[in-house]
Amino acid sequence: MKQTKIEWTEATWNPSTGCDKITAGCKHCYAETMAKRLQAMGTPGYENGFEFTLMPERLDNPLKIKKPTKFFVNSMSDLFHEEMPFSFLDSVFDVITRTPQHTYQILTKREDILEDYFRTRTAPNNVWLGVTVEMSKTKRRIDVLRYIEAKIRFLSIEPLLEDVGELDLTNIHWVIVGGESGHKARPMKPEWALSIQNQCDEQEVAFFFKQWGTWGADGVKRSKKANGRILLGQEWNQEPVIV
Repeated sequence: MKQTKIEWTEATWNPSTGCDKITAGCKHCYAETMAKRLQAMGTPGYENGFEFTLMPERLDNPLKIKKPTKFFVNSMSDLFHEEMPFSFLDSVFDVITRTPQHTYQILTKREDILEDYFRTRTAPNNVWLGVTVEMSKTKRRIDVLRYIEAKIRFLSIEPLLEDVGELDLTNIHWVIVGGESGHKARPMKPEWALSIQNQCDEQEVAFFFKQWGTWGADGVKRSKKANGRILLGQEWNQEPVIV
């Protein structure tokens, strides 16, 4: 368990690590870079680098924390990876159920496996389920997510690689938008982000602008920190309304 600089959560919990690239949004994966760095440093848990690896020794970690915490689950992997056994997923969700004081944010690019898993299961009330939608052709993930029972359903539109066009946000509670970071980052145009913010406003969905990333609103390449998080003259830190 560790605290994190990710703006929309408080800490991370990685009961598995490693992943495989499946779309253009994965091209410059920050988790892959970090995993290889941790492997080189000899950090426990990263002996396999970015190869998908189960971490059963980490399963009970949330049980040790009494303070209510918002956890991003698998910041270094995809909980619904093709090699993830459903029996291990059941163990993950058992821990989640046993720690109702915490909130667990789960994000995936593998909507088919997400759908298959929850076909016969129900997400605990303290789970927020999300899918990544980095380009127009991945919008199908939204159609899968909207029909899965969950307290909160959210989209991570990061890295935003193109104009995603019209979004049907029915049954979606929260949208996170951000540009790509890193020295090989691809630029995000302001009008792409503004279009999403307008659609969230029109459909009464909470909007969170995470970052410009490496490319600023003015199209200049600089540090992520220097580019900041200002969109339409303000920071957007809206969170979903929990009923």
